[in-house]
Amino acid sequence: MTSPIRTERHDDILVIVSDNPPVNALGAAVRQGLEAAIREGTADESVTAMVIRCDGRTFFAGADITEFGKPMQEPGLPTLVDIIEASDKPVVAAIHGTALGGGCEVTLGCHYRVAVPSAKIGTPEVKLGLLPGAGGTQRLPRIAGVKLALEMTAKGDPIPAKLAAQAGLIDRIVGEDSLAADAIAFAREIASVRPLPRASEKTVQADPDAIAAFKKDNARRFRGFEAPLANIACIEKASDGSSFADGLAFERQEFMRLMMGVQSAAQRHIFFADRQAAKIDDVPADTPLRPIRRVGVIGAGTMGGGIAMNFLSAGIPVTIVEMQQEALDRGTSVVRKNYEASAAKGRLKPEQVTAAMDALTPTLNFDDLADCDLIIEAVYETMEVKKDIFTRLDAICKAGAILASNTSYLNIDEIAACTQRPEDVVGMHFFSPANVMKLLEVVRGDKTADDVLATVMALAKTIRKVAVVAGVTHGFIGNRMLMPRQVEAMKLLLEGATPEQIDRVHVAFGMPMGPFQMSDLAGVDIGWHRDPTRIESIRDALAAEGRWGQKKQAGFYDYDEKRNPTPSPRVAEIIEDFRKSSGATVREISDDEIIERTLYTMVNEGALILEEGKAQRASDIDVVWIYGYGWPVYRGGPMFWAQTEGLPKVVAGLEKHGFPVAASLKDAAASGGKIK
Repeated sequence: MTSPIRTERHDDILVIVSDNPPVNALGAAVRQGLEAAIREGTADESVTAMVIRCDGRTFFAGADITEFGKPMQEPGLPTLVDIIEASDKPVVAAIHGTALGGGCEVTLGCHYRVAVPSAKIGTPEVKLGLLPGAGGTQRLPRIAGVKLALEMTAKGDPIPAKLAAQAGLIDRIVGEDSLAADAIAFAREIASVRPLPRASEKTVQADPDAIAAFKKDNARRFRGFEAPLANIACIEKASDGSSFADGLAFERQEFMRLMMGVQSAAQRHIFFADRQAAKIDDVPADTPLRPIRRVGVIGAGTMGGGIAMNFLSAGIPVTIVEMQQEALDRGTSVVRKNYEASAAKGRLKPEQVTAAMDALTPTLNFDDLADCDLIIEAVYETMEVKKDIFTRLDAICKAGAILASNTSYLNIDEIAACTQRPEDVVGMHFFSPANVMKLLEVVRGDKTADDVLATVMALAKTIRKVAVVAGVTHGFIGNRMLMPRQVEAMKLLLEGATPEQIDRVHVAFGMPMGPFQMSDLAGVDIGWHRDPTRIESIRDALAAEGRWGQKKQAGFYDYDEKRNPTPSPRVAEIIEDFRKSSGATVREISDDEIIERTLYTMVNEGALILEEGKAQRASDIDVVWIYGYGWPVYRGGPMFWAQTEGLPKVVAGLEKHGFPVAASLKDAAASGGKIK
């Protein structure tokens, strides 16, 4: 095989070039080629300095993910970085695009770094439950200081070249279009400078106050995660006076601990799962897509406005329709306020706000949707209203237009049946707030055309969503699995648990909030029949008294003016009344029972969804719950978590409480297999 690494001579400068599309991943062939090239330059007396650069759109953007889980071929990245740093001739990294993970560590092994203004550099390993394990946690603070090293390793977000240069991580910013020539000129300029600036030979200024402050400021963000704390511990080791060798040994120990742990396995699982979710099993990857030049949105409320923002932000014009001018003006105003808030935080430029709003066409005329290529209905969740809208769309929309519903529960096939073009109908279930949440459930009806499905899945990437294909079933994937959790949580109240206990167990598990906190946030009145004289459940009783959640400062909890919750004596009375009237036997409920009845039941429902073919794969279910419901990423989603919990334990827990267990779940538990 031809090596992805080649060398070029520019008089006394040896330029080492990687050409390993698409992102110059640091696979075995690249590492071997780099080692050979460095040794070539070191051995050649006519070479005074070396430059490492990459062809294509980016510098080394990290490890080769196809090597994950396979035996490492030599040289490993730590060995390669040591070889680069040990060179007795200066090595310059010439950075464009992104230098991430292993790519960043290669630059840290180099003696100098130059970068174009648009370049970014970072160590995102923490997002896979890991740390930069090729000396990154030891070299980074020695070059850029403790504070920046903490930010980069424990949070994992890349930083721009300008900030890196201010911290000493980049030695020179060079021309955007002259990187190769400028890097050679820089290499020639420093070729005779000695001693060589090796990161391993530098000392770190101890900063225990910065470390303590960083831990405190990010305690909520890092709650439950192991990897950020391991990264912090390694930076702390680098700055406590330990030798570089001792720091490396500690880093290696921590890296292996994380690599062998459940959390990193879970985070790596999701890394691959969200890429796998984009694939439609029975639709060819080269299926021609329908052009989407303009999108229509029906409804300018919270969901409709948020949905519109996704397309506007991607540069796709939107026509948004409402029935009343007041609602249209209010919705348009909220969209503008959201954009202006982003601009105020520096996330958008004023001209970007103007461009987005200029691409929005508000109207009261339903017929203005006639020229749209995709129309998304985002109105009240009743079948009658949705059928009426799709009947009207069928009459006015051009041939080939995709008709989508944002329904979160209703039957897409029933909606499609009221049109003459059921093959053009699809579900696009956005999650609230739609302009923020990453998940999009794409609901495939029985007659949805392959090119419609493929177009919507591709469009999801354009608007920066993680899309998952779901079949037609009540609640699709996410909400269908949510239902048994909510049902059991309400039963547990009658049997002796409190809202606070149940929510506490879920938050301790890693969820952002528990079932009752979620109800109060979303609105206790959502789905309520609106008859205050008809009280059939605890929820009915709360709604009848106007305890609609945070918006009323009263729901399952009482809230102060800052929406801080406290247990409610009135809710305790209502629960007690229902316990007496239902004849329930009140007992002490353990935290384990709460997990078994609210989370194991979700896993069981997920297995049923798979059996029925309503999800393509178990990992898709995990993606739904990670990106749509805040399932802790370090637990890998409910189906992955069930495997780590032990499927026999899950099955035993379900059977203990009398739940019928999905056949596939039973079979996997008995055979030691996996839920697929």
